[in-house]
Amino acid sequence: MTDIKDKVAIVTGASSGIGYETALLFASKGAKLIVSARRQEQLDELVGKIENAGGTATAIAGDIKDEATAKELVETALSNFGGLHIAFNNAGTMGEMGSPPDISTAGWDDTIATNLSSAFYAVKHQIPALLESGGGSIIFTSTFVGYTAGMPGTIAYSAAKSGLVGLTQSLAVEYGPQGIRVNALMLGGVDTPMGRSFANTPETMEFVKGLHALKRIAQPAEIAHSALYLASDASSFTTGSAMLVDGGVSINRT
Repeated sequence: MTDIKDKVAIVTGASSGIGYETALLFASKGAKLIVSARRQEQLDELVGKIENAGGTATAIAGDIKDEATAKELVETALSNFGGLHIAFNNAGTMGEMGSPPDISTAGWDDTIATNLSSAFYAVKHQIPALLESGGGSIIFTSTFVGYTAGMPGTIAYSAAKSGLVGLTQSLAVEYGPQGIRVNALMLGGVDTPMGRSFANTPETMEFVKGLHALKRIAQPAEIAHSALYLASDASSFTTGSAMLVDGGVSINRT
């Protein structure tokens, strides 16, 4: 049921962490990939790894805050592979953290642009291509922060990532009749460079682990399998969901 062989997929934030592992997993399942991030060298390494394993991928370096990048990713999918079936809009940032009086306007704007406005740019160009291909799956990477729990110092991040839930639900209702499913992954702690920037000491890491019912944080490859579920027909009746993949952090009180 998780067969995505010969499907064409865009994966953003693919130079490390969740995006990197998801790209490898999708490719191992036979998908043709357009991978994107800001760092060309890391993308080239990823494409080389995929191709050495017999997969197919094209790298496009760019900033997701720039609508031109979103447009180029879709154009590349169409020109290289003839369509688009899956879009994993994963790239994001914690952004500037602190109390409201201490966060700069530029920091707020950048966090919203990276996490939320970029999602709008993405779907603006992805949806016509998905419709042309007969439908498909859009997936956003969001978080429990600002959805099931608040955390001090994260107002810009929380606001932006919560906005993805509203975007998910609106798109799911609007395009469900035309065969496009839209879902958001609501993550807990994950062992990524971004996650380690928050839990940046052994003591902080142990505290974060303890917030979760599983008493650990996720590995990026675990999240990749959840993305595969939403990308494939295994989730054919799942749309408009804010799917918790959070190790129980949303319900834990121990």
